[in-house]
Amino acid sequence: MELTVECQKRPEGSKPNALRRSGLIPAVLYGHNGAESLSLTINAKSAETLLKSHALNSILIQLNIPELSWSGKTLLREVQRHPWKGNTYHLSFFAVGAHGFIDVEVPLHFVGEAVGVKMEGGILDTVLTQLKVSCPPDSIPQVINVDVSELHLGQALHINELNLPSGVTASGEANQVVVSILSPQGGSEGSDEA
Repeated sequence: MELTVECQKRPEGSKPNALRRSGLIPAVLYGHNGAESLSLTINAKSAETLLKSHALNSILIQLNIPELSWSGKTLLREVQRHPWKGNTYHLSFFAVGAHGFIDVEVPLHFVGEAVGVKMEGGILDTVLTQLKVSCPPDSIPQVINVDVSELHLGQALHINELNLPSGVTASGEANQVVVSILSPQGGSEGSDEA
């Protein structure tokens, strides 16, 4: 899923608080032209809509800057908010090339009911709730489903055992536990049966 957002170039010498009072949020675009960065503004309502429906580092955003005749795919990498009011203060976008791979974090969605919970009285212990992956920009999965239905008491599912979409590879340690079934006392019991 991709969203299109329009930004304007930030006027020289403009003050961030004055921009916010006029309904604009300061933003910056990195990597659109090598190591250059570009100061932008985005309409506050557009920014809030974007933040309600999209997670950081996981959804491609088509960013258009009409006055510079620049348009390209970006990732929203950072959101700064006011410490207690919660208002959005600043956004950081990173341009991504059409070719190559990018690193993103994708939420994990646990599906099924584990045998170790349903039949053996165990407790499902989710160690990871999101997974860092490397993939082409146009192949970022919105979510990775993790089927736990075959897990018995004392068993665990590791990163290298996940069923990832085509073209997506997990970053990090392959033997990292994603989810396990613990005994109700908090310890894990091994099962002799396979």
